[in-house]
Amino acid sequence: MLDIAVIFDLDGTLVDSAPDLHAALNHALQRGGRETVSLEAVRHMVGRGARVLLERGLVATGGMPEPEKFEELVEYFFTYYGAHVSDESRVFDGVREALDALRHEGAVMGVCTNKPLQFAIPLLEDLNLASYLDAIIGADSFPFRKPDPRHLTGTLEAMGVASRRAFMVGDSISDIDAAKGAEMPVIAVSFGYTETPVQQLGPDHIIDHFNELLPLIRQLTVSPA
Repeated sequence: MLDIAVIFDLDGTLVDSAPDLHAALNHALQRGGRETVSLEAVRHMVGRGARVLLERGLVATGGMPEPEKFEELVEYFFTYYGAHVSDESRVFDGVREALDALRHEGAVMGVCTNKPLQFAIPLLEDLNLASYLDAIIGADSFPFRKPDPRHLTGTLEAMGVASRRAFMVGDSISDIDAAKGAEMPVIAVSFGYTETPVQQLGPDHIIDHFNELLPLIRQLTVSPA
């Protein structure tokens, strides 16, 4: 049995949510009179929350509007995305099997995401992942968020396992920097959403598929991270 805690990022780590984020972003851009952006472009914009995603989309299509107009577009984005949060999103290959195996081994698991809880919880519930988790912490759970390490330590406290050895599994610089700040080993997935290849971001370990996660964690629990 594994006396550990595992914290997962959500978008680009557990779930390929880019298609629905792409649709919501393009909806907001079109309401703002902008050109749309490609799905591939969105995969490199995700990671710091919905508002930053919209900012990046606006910058890519002509620049930031006036603050009042931006807030109007945020509302368009949020309303559309809330109604379509799981239309095309899917769980990455091997995730369910990895979560089943970790739960069988006694690991306690949670999600720490920069997605607001109003979107994170329905997405996890719709994809039948919420039942694996002892805590779901979002962008609005605390007055800080990743890359602030307190987002991760607060997640551990919410999971009730602040004293357990913990691992972070993510895909972006926000995840990696937060984990390093929390002095937590960070395992990066190679298939997530990041502007810079994850190999260049300095994670402790990289996996290419979720079937590699449990063997790696087992190895790390009997040897230095």
